[in-house]
Amino acid sequence: MKKSLSLFFFLTVSVIGFSQETDAKYDEALAKSLHADEYCMKKYVFCLLKSGTNTTASKEESKKLFEGHMKNINKLAKEGKLVVAGPFMKNDRNYRGIYIFNVETIDEAKILVATDPAIKANLLEAELTPWYASAALQETLKIHEKISKKKMQ
Repeated sequence: MKKSLSLFFFLTVSVIGFSQETDAKYDEALAKSLHADEYCMKKYVFCLLKSGTNTTASKEESKKLFEGHMKNINKLAKEGKLVVAGPFMKNDRNYRGIYIFNVETIDEAKILVATDPAIKANLLEAELTPWYASAALQETLKIHEKISKKKMQ
């Protein structure tokens, strides 16, 4: 009897817990500021960075170009044009990294890609694709700044 009562209590609590709807806290002002559609989604351009055709650059030249690459990433992020960037780990596909641009068209992204010294020098090659994802992705950099102990160069 004690087991049956315990089982009944557990099932009742479980059913009540699962049947309650979550109280969504829709923030219309935030959604509008992020240009979210009714699904809290928006258009971006996904950029896959691959090894480029320039294989003759010296170490010094490559270092200087990649310093410019990092400065450009930081500039685009501060302007709100770049919401995510990062390198891939070593792989056999020549994939080097990604950008997610906060623009709606490939043409807009091409203009941004053209500002990257490593791409201009053909150390990297950019492959651009339209992408539809959460508008909340734009908030990533704000969170990143709050949890970073060191700043990226």
